[in-house]
This record gives sequence, structure tokens and C-alpha cells, in this order.
Amino acid sequence: MRIFSFFLVGIAFGIIMTKSEVISWFRIHEMFRFESFHMYGIIGTAVVIGAILIYAMKKIPIKTLDGQVITYTPMKLNITRHLLAGSIFGLGWAITGCCPGPMFVLVGNGFLFALVILFGAVLGTFAYGVVKDKLPH
Repeated sequence: MRIFSFFLVGIAFGIIMTKSEVISWFRIHEMFRFESFHMYGIIGTAVVIGAILIYAMKKIPIKTLDGQVITYTPMKLNITRHLLAGSIFGLGWAITGCCPGPMFVLVGNGFLFALVILFGAVLGTFAYGVVKDKLPH
């Protein structure tokens, strides 16, 4: 049952990402060139929904499928670290035309070039895991 629920959420996520054109390289580049509000509207909607859900999780004990209460611990703000990480993420997003969620949706839609991007993301995550203890946190 648990795997089935993940499967359904993944299908819904893929359909929403595809229909809203979030996986469109052209839409992403319109956003980075400040030519269209489309992507900013989608991102803004996601931020508002996320804020509402986090507020709800703080007020109402929401449980996982395993019955554990979901908790939220805010991360300490580090301006330098967050600006650097956000810049690297944004640069990768602008160059490749996709961020982590859409990578999988693109592969699911049959755009096999996204496998190269996905491989790069996995390689970057692995590289971070190797050097994270040597980085200033």
C-alpha cells in the first residue's frame, strides 16, 4: 500500500509538472531573462502552499504513513553559505534548464537527454558527500 501511494503521488507530480509547463526549457529561460511571470507564479504558489503546510504541521500533529508525527526544525540562516549554494543551484538550473524535480519528469516524458543532467546531479551530490566534512558549515 505504501509503495502504491508513492506511485500515485509521483504520477500526480509528473502530470502537474508537465501540464504547468515547468519542464519546458523555454519557460525556464523566459524566467531567467525576466520575460514572463509564468514560472514566478508557479514558484510563488509553491512557496505559499509550503508555508501553509509548515504552519499546519506546527499547529496540528500530522503523521506519516508509518504513524510518526512530522516535526520541523528550522535551519540556522548563514547568508554566505545560502547565497553561494543558491547561486550554484541557480546557475545549474539556468544552464541545464531543469531543477531536481523536473529532471525525473523529463525522463518520464521520454526526453532521454535528461539522463545526462540527472547523472550530473547524482555525481554532484556524491562529490558533496565526499567533501562535506572538509567544508565550513
